[in-house]
Amino acid sequence: MTSTSYLDLSDGRSIAYRFTPGTGPVIVFLPGYMSDMAGSKAAALFDMARASGLPCLLFDYSGCGESPGQFADGTLTRWKQEVLALVAALETDEKIVLVGSSMGGWLMLMAGLALGERLAGLIGIAPAPDFTEWGIPQMDKAMLADGETIFEDNPYGPEPTPTHPGFWADGQANLMLDAEIAIDCPVRLLHGQRDPDVPCEVSMRLAEKLRSADVQVTLIKDGDHRLSRDADIRLLLRTVAELVLPLAAPRAEGTPES
Repeated sequence: MTSTSYLDLSDGRSIAYRFTPGTGPVIVFLPGYMSDMAGSKAAALFDMARASGLPCLLFDYSGCGESPGQFADGTLTRWKQEVLALVAALETDEKIVLVGSSMGGWLMLMAGLALGERLAGLIGIAPAPDFTEWGIPQMDKAMLADGETIFEDNPYGPEPTPTHPGFWADGQANLMLDAEIAIDCPVRLLHGQRDPDVPCEVSMRLAEKLRSADVQVTLIKDGDHRLSRDADIRLLLRTVAELVLPLAAPRAEGTPES
């Protein structure tokens, strides 16, 4: 994998990223909550893109991974700004395909709406839009509204998972599943039916709310939330390739882009 670079924003944030150039839509991976670009899905996607001659961007949200800052300051709106700043900084006018994992599946909707006509596709991996609403008990919502941080058991690491009041309030201000989502590009959603964190019904509901007519939901019967087994990653790479390669083919063959 290429070395890490940093994009400095005007407010002092410094965003760690890795980019491999290529021809065709830029694949941008959006990690999940408290995750980063060093995960197995991100690494496999980057390697596949580089081997296929496709451009691919990985990055860490501020306060995560190699990006400095405090995780407690993170919000969906703040991290969406970072996605858009990184895309704007790329020296290319190629279309964008967003691949969002869990929380990144919520963020890809927000960033996708902001990208407008530049958005070429969305791929969600156990996408979790609106989880500040359906994923948090009412008692904990009351504590968050009072400015308290709540902590939950973390099945993926030794430290409990925090939800900070700023993140929760921003999430509640960006709920998406109660109205039509004005996105018209192809969308592919992958979801494990044994996901203990994000019910697969969330992907079904998201598919209904998306305005696009080209939406496919793939359910993995024995799949968990992370979908990081070898077979899961092969499915992800195949899904990305099937969506992206036809979009890249005209340029690769020298046909003018319409």
